[in-house]
Amino acid sequence: MFAVIKTGGKQYKVAKGDVLIIERLDTLDGEAVVFDQVLMLGDGDDITVGSPVIEGAQVRAELLETRKGAKIIVFKKRRRKNYRRTHGHRQIETVVRVTEILAKGAKPAAKKATAKPAAKPAAEKKVEAKPAAAKKAPAKKAAAKPAAAKKPAAAKKPAAAKKPAAAKKVTAEPVAKKAAAAKKD
Repeated sequence: MFAVIKTGGKQYKVAKGDVLIIERLDTLDGEAVVFDQVLMLGDGDDITVGSPVIEGAQVRAELLETRKGAKIIVFKKRRRKNYRRTHGHRQIETVVRVTEILAKGAKPAAKKATAKPAAKPAAEKKVEAKPAAAKKAPAKKAAAKPAAAKKPAAAKKPAAAKKPAAAKKVTAEPVAKKAAAAKKD
């Protein structure tokens, strides 16, 4: 059985178990979604077309996730004007899985009860938290090294002695030449 539904201004041909990427819906993940704008139903050779929709027909789906789509680059340019603008855009989209298609007057199937694990008492939660903290403590094992691995202080190389900076020779020759030149003038 298939149906053609309308959502987000678009039309989709769906069957039970199909996964669709549609425009964003304001629903939380895991919740049920009902599409009641069914334009056409088909089951083998039996096809029903609505005018514009089939009254009472529904398509039920489960919302899997809401995410951002692929990036679209928007580039604007005006030639010979040195005008260029680049923007990116990611449309928000919703992913749904079709669970059932209901024809006019059909009733939805009974929901399956999902068994959730029973909540643990608070005392058991505390006991579980302590071993996790104990696992982190042995991580400091690398800090303790045997004393034989360390080198004795006497075996270290002595630091090279720094040589004193060479003293600049100060001569009186340039000063004397300047003084003699000044006397001649």
